[in-house]
Amino acid sequence: MKKIALLGSTGSIGTQTLDIVREQKDLEVVALAAGSNLLLLEKQIREFHPKLAVLWEEKAASDLRNRVQDLPIKVLYGMEGLLEIAVMPESEILVTAIVGMLGIRPTIAAVEAGKTIALANKETLVTAGHIIMPLAKANHVDILPVDSEHSAIFQSLNGEKGNSIHKILLTASGGPFRGKKREQLQEVQVEDALRHPNWSMGKKITIDSATMVNKGLEVMEARWLFDVGLEQIEVVVHPQSVIHSMVEYEDGAVIAQLGTPDMRLPIQYALYYPKRRSLSGKRLDFYQLANLTFEEPDYTTFQGLALAFAAMKQGGNIPTAYNAANEKAVSLFLERQISFLEIPEIIQASMEQCSFEKQPNVDKILETEAEVYSFIESRW
Repeated sequence: MKKIALLGSTGSIGTQTLDIVREQKDLEVVALAAGSNLLLLEKQIREFHPKLAVLWEEKAASDLRNRVQDLPIKVLYGMEGLLEIAVMPESEILVTAIVGMLGIRPTIAAVEAGKTIALANKETLVTAGHIIMPLAKANHVDILPVDSEHSAIFQSLNGEKGNSIHKILLTASGGPFRGKKREQLQEVQVEDALRHPNWSMGKKITIDSATMVNKGLEVMEARWLFDVGLEQIEVVVHPQSVIHSMVEYEDGAVIAQLGTPDMRLPIQYALYYPKRRSLSGKRLDFYQLANLTFEEPDYTTFQGLALAFAAMKQGGNIPTAYNAANEKAVSLFLERQISFLEIPEIIQASMEQCSFEKQPNVDKILETEAEVYSFIESRW
């Protein structure tokens, strides 16, 4: 039995990870952590019998503790709880599926404890890739990508050790507003932005896809995961979401990973790497594929993507400012306090006002996040 700990068990990636546990039968869940969904976490505890469970708020954890007092389980809360999960001796793999910068400290702790990381938390490498990737190398720890695009790149690199990457081709569906111009997005409502054409994801990531900020975060993550220059990463809009990403080598050969848009595939690949396991679900039928199309991104309409390249070029703590501003802006949009087009405006303003730090440590990263939040709250 392979033993896993799961941060973010009640979200989209977390619940699909548990679907794989149900199907495969040889994975044991030793710890679960969630944000605030107490009822779903209790159901998961009763089904999977972890040794440790964590909720973010102390009161919620206390309520959960009372609800599961008939079970032999330890219940904690907050960052202390996440850190205990990260280093618990019983686990082999830490699946980091929580949204936001909460993932940084647990990921660092798990790497230092020698755990394999199945990474679904983009923000960890976006803001702290300069810390985590050298640390993983020093501790001989594998960081296995769970994002479909990064998993596709990872799979396309298999068997090519020693061969130089010329370019990473990071595919994007284009989201629900592909082909629209900026003036057509003036009246976008929350419901419009949550209608993703291909993927089933949580609200925050779905909004990020609509703004194409999600692709910007993936560009930054790819730079750290695959140790390439920013100029070696190209975004390609591919509306069918069949090719999940590609790698072009120095001889011109392009290797791609294809499949149906099912997040369980990259999750399972990370859990069992380097082995592949049977997985239920729809298979890609080439006879049914009418066509595969490709477009250049519209950096003018989708300014969030252009700003990601700018943030990465500046480096230091500016990617943190980008990420923190987006998190806050998306939250405000979902609460209907700002318009859709104000999201990139807030990101740009936050990047411009942020005090620059060339080599931020974790404390400075978190200070930058707080600084950006304070700036936005004072202006919007």
